[in-house]
Amino acid sequence: MEATLSIPFNKPYLTGKETHYIYQAVQSGKISGDGMFTKKCHTFFEERFGFKKCLLTTSCTDALEMAAILLNIEPGDEVILPSYTFVSTANAFVLRGAKLVFADSQEGNPNMDVASIEALITPKTKAIVPVHYAGIACDMDAIMDLANSYNLFVVEDAAQAIDAYYTGRDGQRKPLGSIGHLAAFSFHETKNIMSGEGGMLLINDAQFANRAEVIREKGTNRSAFFRGEIDKYGWVDMGSSFLPSDILAAFLFAQLESLSEIQARRKEIWETYHTAFQPLAKAGKLSLPQLPAYASNNAHMYYLVCASLAERTALIEVLKAAGIMAVFHYLSLHTSPFYANKHDGRHLPNTDFYSDCLLRLPMFYELSLEDQARIIEVIVRFYQP
Repeated sequence: MEATLSIPFNKPYLTGKETHYIYQAVQSGKISGDGMFTKKCHTFFEERFGFKKCLLTTSCTDALEMAAILLNIEPGDEVILPSYTFVSTANAFVLRGAKLVFADSQEGNPNMDVASIEALITPKTKAIVPVHYAGIACDMDAIMDLANSYNLFVVEDAAQAIDAYYTGRDGQRKPLGSIGHLAAFSFHETKNIMSGEGGMLLINDAQFANRAEVIREKGTNRSAFFRGEIDKYGWVDMGSSFLPSDILAAFLFAQLESLSEIQARRKEIWETYHTAFQPLAKAGKLSLPQLPAYASNNAHMYYLVCASLAERTALIEVLKAAGIMAVFHYLSLHTSPFYANKHDGRHLPNTDFYSDCLLRLPMFYELSLEDQARIIEVIVRFYQP
């Protein structure tokens, strides 16, 4: 008989202030977008991480779609991105008519193989979209060098990368999301900091700042009107309703106030997993996450890499029988039913390997020491019967 799942894959953490701040937002009489809590969130990110301009959005998907509009992506343009990513990364550019050019993952981790990018660039290439998988930085110096050499834009998909950093060749430690021309973050309930649904667009290149506000406000210059910069507003560009209710921002601000505490606990959980599985890795039973010297660890997720699809499937079933929910991640986009016939036919072996073999373990603030020990025990026993 199958066990009841007693250890979920994810459990959203509440700090206790969320409903209090939501009440304040409602009492303020301004619960649509860009209320007082939206401004508090923007200020937090600008002061804590030095981000130049932040705009909360209803999702990371919306932030990516805004980025595609800002870059004037059109039919015939090519966008280079990893195949091992969530579909939103791709959809944002497909919706503008772009051709997707998929880069393979690295051997060491699922991030895109930067060494393979230059060969993918053509006269039609307009943007590179690195995804910082598991909050682990891509080699941004190398990517920005290519972008500068070929006059391309860079959009960082930093959905999983809150409070994660990249140390460049100049020795400077930069928060992910602050390096490309644009960047997108997610505050979905599976993320370190969350508001149920939600996202944020970062604008690092000043040429996009004013237009980003217009696109986010349905193509109107209403934001400038509310600041008193113009005496009336109208329809001046394309756009959509990308800004979230201030109720979502109120929830998010409560989370942001506890960012340091949340991160400290998640890193403890991550390190406990990593230490416990070292003997299995050294024995060649499985592979563990690898962090390049230039990347920090924001403890977004902990994953194992099994030797084969069959092995991963068996391990998932053993964990499930023990009441533990562990899940795999992305199916390769280049082999997906929607895009397979549009892909150029290149084999992406590392992407397919991670799609078949990567397994994500339960990772959330309230994961107890006892439950984590149980997860570790089941996995160790699986590999050492």
